[in-house]
Amino acid sequence: MIPFDRQDEFITRLQRRTFLNASGLGLGAGVLATLFGQTTRCAEPEQSGRWNGVIQPLHFPAKARRIIHLCMAGGPSHLETLDHKPKLAEMDGQPIPESFTKGKPIALLQDAKELKCLGPQHPFEKYGDSGQMICSKFPNIGSVADEICIINSLRTEAINHDPAHTYMNTGSTVPGRPSMGAWINYGLGTESDDLPGYVVLTSLGKFGQAQPIAARQWHSGFLPSRFQGVEFHSAGDPVLYVRNPPGFSQDQQQQTISAVTRLNQLQSQITHDPEIATRIQAYETAFRMQSSVPELMDMSGEPQHVLDMYGTNGADGSFASNCLLARRLAERGVRFVQLYHRAWDHHGGEKKAIEGTAGEVDQGAAALIKDLKQRDMLKDTLVIWGGEFGRTNYSQGRLTKDNYGRDHHPRCFTMW
Repeated sequence: MIPFDRQDEFITRLQRRTFLNASGLGLGAGVLATLFGQTTRCAEPEQSGRWNGVIQPLHFPAKARRIIHLCMAGGPSHLETLDHKPKLAEMDGQPIPESFTKGKPIALLQDAKELKCLGPQHPFEKYGDSGQMICSKFPNIGSVADEICIINSLRTEAINHDPAHTYMNTGSTVPGRPSMGAWINYGLGTESDDLPGYVVLTSLGKFGQAQPIAARQWHSGFLPSRFQGVEFHSAGDPVLYVRNPPGFSQDQQQQTISAVTRLNQLQSQITHDPEIATRIQAYETAFRMQSSVPELMDMSGEPQHVLDMYGTNGADGSFASNCLLARRLAERGVRFVQLYHRAWDHHGGEKKAIEGTAGEVDQGAAALIKDLKQRDMLKDTLVIWGGEFGRTNYSQGRLTKDNYGRDHHPRCFTMW
């Protein structure tokens, strides 16, 4: 509560950004109120199973219809990817100025008494008509330099991986809130009848520590669970527990689903629980996915030149394969596709690690941009590339000729 004699002072000092930060849920509070007001309607499943969103119609025509988020999990070094720092190269090996560290949080993974500057470990080159400065280990991304917007001024509130991912996905370091993919599907709906509106794909690199990614990073939080992400596997069974067990026919499955749906509808009439509608819709979507997912994963129809452009034969579990799957998902109306490549936690061996990990993602990411543009989809697809934080401009541990790395840096990192 604010005393009456201090209200004028409070209102004068209250700014828009302060209000949104202090309001906890921010703009989500208004949407949450809308959600509570639609409890009864949510309990009635739509005939097609497609969710059309709560923000209909939009105030302005949308420029983007879908999002593909290429998450470089582990914290890629902006200094060896997209943020050109020639002055840092000049200061390589010198003690870092006190003005850079005084009064600022520093990760505790240091065993050196003196922090020393670590210059970029690979040269940068100009790419495209725009002259974007990009690390030479990313020549394919350089070839699409005129299609991307590089942002070098990002910050985060977290210094460790899991809370940083949580902050990136939900806007809070405290777990439990809806992920951005869940919000987008809740607000805008999905364009697919037989695939989830939010799909997650993961790949594992070979040149860095593979930090785990918790499934709650794509959870729906306090939104109905129908809006949470569904993890697909690019090798083996794409979706677990969707295929019928041996000896169980499709007719038997349909009878089982129909019986369970009737029981769920009876329960919904008693409890009015919106999660019952989610459960009914999940069964129906899973049934349709038994035919839609095999078709999605069948790469035999992809021309060889497309496979060569991505650098994959398809469905091999690589990042490049997942980029191709992301394009196929986008074509089929999936609103939000999120790719995690777990390979970027480079606390040591920075030079070789960057070179190896760049080779894992460079071709596939650039091919996705080119492929979307060739299919006239790039104009309404937002593609995001980046990690949960950046890396320090000083060496982690003792700076030697053959052993150096970079620590976590939440106050500066890069995305495009």
